[in-house]
Amino acid sequence: MKLTIGHLYPDLLNLYGDRGNIQCLMKRCQWRGIEAETIAFESNDRVDFSGLDIVLLGGGSDREQMLVCEKLKEIRDDFKSYVESDGVVIAICGGYQLLGKYYKTDQGTITGLELVDMYTEQGEGRLIHNIVLKSELFDMPIVGFENHGGRTCIQNNKPLGKVLTGAGNDGTSGYEGVVYRNVIGTYLHGPLLPKNPQLADWLILRALKKKYGEEVELTDLDDTQEKEANDYIYKRFVK
Repeated sequence: MKLTIGHLYPDLLNLYGDRGNIQCLMKRCQWRGIEAETIAFESNDRVDFSGLDIVLLGGGSDREQMLVCEKLKEIRDDFKSYVESDGVVIAICGGYQLLGKYYKTDQGTITGLELVDMYTEQGEGRLIHNIVLKSELFDMPIVGFENHGGRTCIQNNKPLGKVLTGAGNDGTSGYEGVVYRNVIGTYLHGPLLPKNPQLADWLILRALKKKYGEEVELTDLDDTQEKEANDYIYKRFVK
């Protein structure tokens, strides 16, 4: 078995260690004997979604999101087709904001990919916190770090999790992130996946099932260190 991961615009969208998420996915595949490769699509490259099994859309500043805005228009239809056919996506912070219809800032409005019915508007001050979520998808909490000025409204979509500590999507709703089909969007940095192996495996398993059939299962890994890192954050900020 083989998975191909597409990293979109790492030359512009790579704040807060997003490449660490790619490395985590690669390693968790390789440790299981699953062949894995990453293709980095920079801003001048043509993105071919037909050969991708997982797509990562990372974080960037408002300025960088403005720069990538025109590129998003070129890939919107193909990206939408990929998502609606259950393609797997992990979108972090700025990438999360770009999943929606728009991100309204003081400098202007950034048009989004319109992959998910949601939108973001800049608020007063930044939401900067260590954050812990309880997600219906997992028994283990999701932990990370958030630093964003945008307030995201996910409309009637399913959130990634309930905020146990931190601000989340908007600082008021009590929820963070979004889950749509096989897409996860979140403000959590860190990088996110090394301390949340359950989330990394969710992405890997869905990609494998889409490609090879529903009967695919993942072999267990020794996640002792990952769980200790996760538990440390949980106990420090929640208990």
